[in-house]
Amino acid sequence: MSTDNTSNNNQDYTFSEQVGHLLRKAYQRHLAIFQQNVGESQLTAVQFVTLCALRDHGPSSQTELVRATAVDQATIRGIVERLKARDLISLEPDLQDGRKVICSLTASGLTLVQDTVPRAARITEITLSKLNPAERVAMLYLLRKLIDEPED
Repeated sequence: MSTDNTSNNNQDYTFSEQVGHLLRKAYQRHLAIFQQNVGESQLTAVQFVTLCALRDHGPSSQTELVRATAVDQATIRGIVERLKARDLISLEPDLQDGRKVICSLTASGLTLVQDTVPRAARITEITLSKLNPAERVAMLYLLRKLIDEPED
């Protein structure tokens, strides 16, 4: 009786032990912790990251926000609309390229980011709470290593 390696390999593949599945589950846990601890701002994690990107990089186009946040173009469009509706960001045409729209933090947006940062730090702490200090350093190092682009 011959052994089919493909068949054996398929039987050895447990989706729940694969990196993508484990990363997704960890991210889902983090998002749940974020929503439970973000407070009255009612920001989503992606909205908060977008506001932080504007705080850190200054006025930005949606394309620049996509690069800064790793959020896809379609999603960033919706986020920008919701943040504008809440008067957390303002939109102005780009003076050099009229086709571009520049997003900027409003005063209330900046205040909200500043008020939310301590909660966000606590959210990170809760997310990593099952890890000891060395595991935390290793986890963050390994995640950065996974996402770093290879240098040419």
